[in-house]
Amino acid sequence: MAKYKIHISSSAEKALKKLPGKDLIKVIETIQKLAIDPKPPGCRKLSGEEDVFRVRQGNYRIIYEIEGKKLLILVLKIGHRKDIYRK
Repeated sequence: MAKYKIHISSSAEKALKKLPGKDLIKVIETIQKLAIDPKPPGCRKLSGEEDVFRVRQGNYRIIYEIEGKKLLILVLKIGHRKDIYRK
């Protein structure tokens, strides 16, 4: 299976910088694992969206889009579970 490239949006990058140390390391590890398996066990497709998924990492959620033809994972948002779905 081909390895996907990972691109992190600017808003997700800002959210990463605000995470506490231990959580930051775990979230980064989870994002890196998406390059190998873009639909890991426990990931969920977001309703109303096409090719947009979420994966849990502790109290944090990573919202990402899979662009299959380009072999690209686009990380859209990262945030605490209580805030991530608010617009």
